[in-house]
Amino acid sequence: MKKLDTTMYFITDSTNYSEEEFLRRVEEACKGGVTLIQLREKERTTREYLNLAEKVHEITQRYDIPLIIDDRVDIALAVNAEGVHVGQSDMPVAVARRLMGDKIVGATAKTVPQALDAYEQGADYLGVGAIYPTTTKVKTVLTSVDTLKEIVKAVPIKVNAIGGLNKDNIHVLKDSGIDGICAVSAIMKADDPKTAAEELREAFYELQG
Repeated sequence: MKKLDTTMYFITDSTNYSEEEFLRRVEEACKGGVTLIQLREKERTTREYLNLAEKVHEITQRYDIPLIIDDRVDIALAVNAEGVHVGQSDMPVAVARRLMGDKIVGATAKTVPQALDAYEQGADYLGVGAIYPTTTKVKTVLTSVDTLKEIVKAVPIKVNAIGGLNKDNIHVLKDSGIDGICAVSAIMKADDPKTAAEELREAFYELQG
């Protein structure tokens, strides 16, 4: 049975950080209790991405946290990462599933039809959003909380909310039925990533309570 706890899903952004500082922040997030880490590198060459993925995987393995590689099935397989995440413009979920075998395959969905399609193609979880505008380089298309709730009801796999989420604004997700939240800037850009991860995870548990 593949390990998949999406409660506190941390998505990285190495922009403006030295490699040493980036890796330090990733490790601090691990110490803070993130349950899943996605390495997302839109600008690096294949070799640069591979090199960084190997170093990040060394860290996540020490904390027994699955590493998900964004977009790149080849990188995920090369470093023996625990999974891959594909967006709507990336490799189809069914193809990623075939290549990844029984590893984790996640997908982005912004509508109920997209969610159902990803589930039927073999996705293990969905990232749904953006709930709020984001500061990442990824083009933001907002998804309403009502649509998020509809997706949760439509598919039997784990559903996470993503997009500009932090401990002060996730209250809008109350009673949505989600399995976890995805965070980038709230942890990556925090003065103390470990504390930020702890506080965000606690805020999510309070939301569930």
